[in-house]
Amino acid sequence: MTTIYFVRHCQPDFTNNPADRVRPLSAEGQKDSFAVMEFLKDKKIDDFYSSPYKRSYDTVIHAAEYYGKQITTDERLRERKVGENGNSGGKDFEIFRKRWSDFNFAEEGGESLGSVQKRNIEAVFEILEKSKDKTVAIGTHGTALSSILNYFDPSFGADDFLRIINFMPYIIRLDFDGKKLVSKTEEMYIDKKYND
Repeated sequence: MTTIYFVRHCQPDFTNNPADRVRPLSAEGQKDSFAVMEFLKDKKIDDFYSSPYKRSYDTVIHAAEYYGKQITTDERLRERKVGENGNSGGKDFEIFRKRWSDFNFAEEGGESLGSVQKRNIEAVFEILEKSKDKTVAIGTHGTALSSILNYFDPSFGADDFLRIINFMPYIIRLDFDGKKLVSKTEEMYIDKKYND
């Protein structure tokens, strides 16, 4: 049995409009990253992985340091590349719903949910092979994680994503037998007022 704790990042800092890849955690998010460490410190984490984006990496860094582990970053675990409508999240419901009803739909210059799902699942399957029968933590993002959850449970859709959109951090445990999902448990979240 392999256990993965997917950790959606803590609250990001949007001041000064930083680029998506280097967007840091807010002061509140930095504080909450210690809550992530407190949650994970008795889970016997063997390996840490993360999106290369700063906010995801920094969300799990204190937990990794607690265990004396390095974090392996994987470009495939990054968040969805936004297009001409920006990251509308739940604000532009027409575009948002279209993304979820058609996984091949992408705005000009953006990335479809199908593309996000494909690369994230490739990374997850590789992690399941490398960390077989271990316990793993993965620093991730809201849309990326939602695409992963949809892959293993196609009933997970737009409304489920909207339910967790303000949860930063959000930790969900998935247990696998090989590459087969055998159980899923929401473990911890902190509800925030806005999304990324």
